[in-house]
Amino acid sequence: MVPFSKRTLRTVLVALGLSMAVAAVPTAASASIGLGTVVSANPANFTPNVASGAVYKFVQVGGTMYAGGAFSSVSTPAGVSPGGTYARSNIVAFNASTGAVSSFAPSVNGEVWGLASDGSSLYIGGTFTSVNGVARRGVAKLNPTTGTVDTGFNAGLASGKVTELALVGGRLLAGGTFPGKLRALNPATGANTGYLSLSISGSVTSNAGAVQVYRFAVNPAGTRLVAVGNFTSVGGQTRYRAFMLDLGASASVDPWYYPPLQNLCAAASLPDYMRDVDFSPDGSWFAFVSTGYIPRAGGVGRDLCDAAARFETNSANPAQPTWINYTGGDTLHSVAATDAAVYVQGHQRWLDNPQGNNSAGPGAVGRQGIGAINASTGLALSWNPTKDRGVGGKDLYVTSQGLWVGSDTNHIGHETRQRIALMPVP
Repeated sequence: MVPFSKRTLRTVLVALGLSMAVAAVPTAASASIGLGTVVSANPANFTPNVASGAVYKFVQVGGTMYAGGAFSSVSTPAGVSPGGTYARSNIVAFNASTGAVSSFAPSVNGEVWGLASDGSSLYIGGTFTSVNGVARRGVAKLNPTTGTVDTGFNAGLASGKVTELALVGGRLLAGGTFPGKLRALNPATGANTGYLSLSISGSVTSNAGAVQVYRFAVNPAGTRLVAVGNFTSVGGQTRYRAFMLDLGASASVDPWYYPPLQNLCAAASLPDYMRDVDFSPDGSWFAFVSTGYIPRAGGVGRDLCDAAARFETNSANPAQPTWINYTGGDTLHSVAATDAAVYVQGHQRWLDNPQGNNSAGPGAVGRQGIGAINASTGLALSWNPTKDRGVGGKDLYVTSQGLWVGSDTNHIGHETRQRIALMPVP
């Protein structure tokens, strides 16, 4: 069969009921920032190598980049001074411009999934129960230079894990499986401020695992939060798999809701299928990525199954996404929405593949492990560094330098870059 051209595929998407959106205006943002261009497909040469495990989250503080995940050692590539291999337990700090590994080396006894900073302190979230021998379940506050634990901060979580953190409006927002699933903590003491007192409950199916807020994103203005995870009710309102909050003087459930999120994908074993979300630099729209395999019959163009999708922030009851881009049966784990592109990462082989079924359907384009989507049309851009697929990288982080890629694999852009890579601004 002759593959469709991009113009033909655009016609197919429109026929499926997918409209085109207006490109976002680049502004300074606390979500992914505008870069004005698509990043290079050639990775920087100085980033540290993580020999095994995975990197799950980045945050930059001044000139220092912090990477959290599940690993025990980090090494510098050739040409970086000082060089060597360093023992690091699930978190590492390095110079964001040279790759030199810092002396910051706290002992964290579990995976690090969330990172946040106000510039003077570093907050970490994850599956750990102690840091430097100090009992801290799920979340801790560290000195970003020495790695020492701030013992005045203690959230006192009785159970569960933390998978997302963000500092918003003078509060530390935390999401995870812990009691409450979403809390606003006092950044000095760790006490629950009570600002997020919404009941989050209900599992999408009996085999979906723990009720949780897995990931969330906050718009640049700090007035909206969109979360994904395993739940069916938020603040007494039906909200399957995703919800939006208004962050005013008090937090409330926003009218935004997409009812087709109640639908299952073809893989009944992956009912909790939403994986990540990010706001555009101007906050006017946001993008989801997901797992779940292909949509069930009649779901193409509607259901978010192994796909990336754009929604408009102020469209409270969308009948469908602004656009949706399917992989054809491969998971997308992370997303970063910039002015020039929506970057996606997972173990996908293709994009532009609405008719694929673990195969390349008409119009599919190869985008192994990582890809970029036009934020306006929803079609894959030509950017195609290629990357080892692995399970799929869990974080894409945008700074003025470019796109930082955290993953569980060793190669990107036809070069060896173990679990940490920077795709720089050209």
